[in-house]
Amino acid sequence: MPDIIQLLPDSIANQIAAGEVVQRPASAVKELMENSIDADATQIKLILKEAGKTLLQVIDNGKGMSETDARMSLERHATSKIRSAEDLFTLHTMGFRGEALASLAAVSQMEMKTRPHDQELGTLVVVEGSDVKRQEPVACEAGTSISVKNLFFNIPARRNFLKSNANEYQHIVDEFQRLALAHPEVGFQLIETDTLEYDLHPAKLSQRIVNIFGKSYQEQLAACQEETPLVKITGYLGKPHGAKKKRGEQFLFVNKRFIRSNYLNHAIMGAYAGLLPENTFPFYVLFIEIDPKHIDVNVHPTKTEIKFDDERAVYAVVLSAVRQALGAHNLTPAIDFDADVNIISKLSQASNQTREVYFEERFSAVPRSSRENWERLYEGEVPPVRLNVPPDTAPVQTLRFESALNQQADAPLEQKTCFQLHNRYIVKQVKSGMMIVDQQAAHERILYEKFLTQVKNKSAQSQQSLFPQAITFPAADFALVLEMQQEIESLGFRIEVFGKNTLLVNGVPGNIPASREKELFEGLIEQFKINQAELSLPLRENLARALARRAALKAGQVLAREEMQALIDNLFVCSTPNYAPDGKPTFFIFELNKIEAYFR
Repeated sequence: MPDIIQLLPDSIANQIAAGEVVQRPASAVKELMENSIDADATQIKLILKEAGKTLLQVIDNGKGMSETDARMSLERHATSKIRSAEDLFTLHTMGFRGEALASLAAVSQMEMKTRPHDQELGTLVVVEGSDVKRQEPVACEAGTSISVKNLFFNIPARRNFLKSNANEYQHIVDEFQRLALAHPEVGFQLIETDTLEYDLHPAKLSQRIVNIFGKSYQEQLAACQEETPLVKITGYLGKPHGAKKKRGEQFLFVNKRFIRSNYLNHAIMGAYAGLLPENTFPFYVLFIEIDPKHIDVNVHPTKTEIKFDDERAVYAVVLSAVRQALGAHNLTPAIDFDADVNIISKLSQASNQTREVYFEERFSAVPRSSRENWERLYEGEVPPVRLNVPPDTAPVQTLRFESALNQQADAPLEQKTCFQLHNRYIVKQVKSGMMIVDQQAAHERILYEKFLTQVKNKSAQSQQSLFPQAITFPAADFALVLEMQQEIESLGFRIEVFGKNTLLVNGVPGNIPASREKELFEGLIEQFKINQAELSLPLRENLARALARRAALKAGQVLAREEMQALIDNLFVCSTPNYAPDGKPTFFIFELNKIEAYFR
């Protein structure tokens, strides 16, 4: 039998390695910029074209490399940072220059220019698909410049799996922001298609946060600091009122390396318990410093997941540090939320009201007309209930209790039995029993089908805004909006560019309050990105779903009886009335025989 096992050629082995390290342009950005930081660069410039698909260039003023090092950096398993196996568990640096460059060179057309500060000439290396095409001396700036052109040019299948330019650019911006936050002492620039999107000068962390996310963050940052023999924690927390509907602006670093940790995120969210509106997430940038021997960073190829040798201890310190920071900045409630903070004023109001209205203790004192109303309750017919007070009490006050029982005797049965429960559900009598409608889920279904039809047929009506609103977006979000401007306008929005990363909203879809332009449009883009991260949806469907979610009635919103009835009528006109767009049921029928079972 002939031998069938053989060693792979280096070019194929490098492509396989690249599959782990370089999944998209953002992966290349991360590796190259981390290498620049490890080279002690104080200025790093990132230049992109077509979200890195055509060109991705990182220029730094770091140490640079000699001619030999430049060539060796393109070999697999070549590194300046590891000399023994023990070094893997005591890493203080970010990247592995050789491993990353070898992987990138295998799937792109790469050009490297590098020069140490103590040499007059640098080195130029041109590589294409792991093949070194040229190596020669060159006059260049001190430091290193690496251009990655036509990423995945030799692996069409991988290139076809790349997302839209706006989507890929968002991933690049995420990596850029993480590194810029982790190293505020370093200056960073980001240039996308000849436009300077970010120009971050060396600064304190608080200033770096404001420079990245905007001046609005200046008023909502609370410093967090804690130090124990095991771990040191520093950073900033966002105040609860600034919490958003998405998790994106949560940054956790261990030894300046960005990580994802559901365990530690749970500790942070636990400290915020009771402070945040429902389904919102706070902003935070927290740094954990710990001896590298207590962690393992090699559990994931991208090193965004790590293991602690004592997770519980780190969890406790993080929880304590965040709680202390929130308390120090008067962000925690003074008393339990279940109690009424205005209890003193309520009591004084109650004492005043007792002089105006009181009830007779004896049932025989209730007038005969009221006693008749109670008897008629069991006949299914009750006029408005009035509580009469004795004539010697001034002023006389009449109380009217709004409920389903207050309908006129000749009102249709459907209207008499439709009422709101806890300002969240609509209860309605049906033939088989009782129907309970979730008002938010039902309204989302109605709006979703309406918006989806409009965006497909381009039939949406728009109402002009009396006072157009200007909205400034992060660079990645601005690019995303421009990419799908036509689809957004087919929903009924009217927008125009109004300066760098700024849009002017001149109109909103009909039947939506015109005073909510900014809130609604920002919510649309935010919800679109949430859907995009969690689901794979066509663009139009995603937009319709996102707008329906943000424009729908919310739990807690009081509805008039006519609004409840209209909501139910419109729900059952929908093609799929049973479920909201996210699959949540819109209503439930509590059958009569089940109700009867409780009384047997």
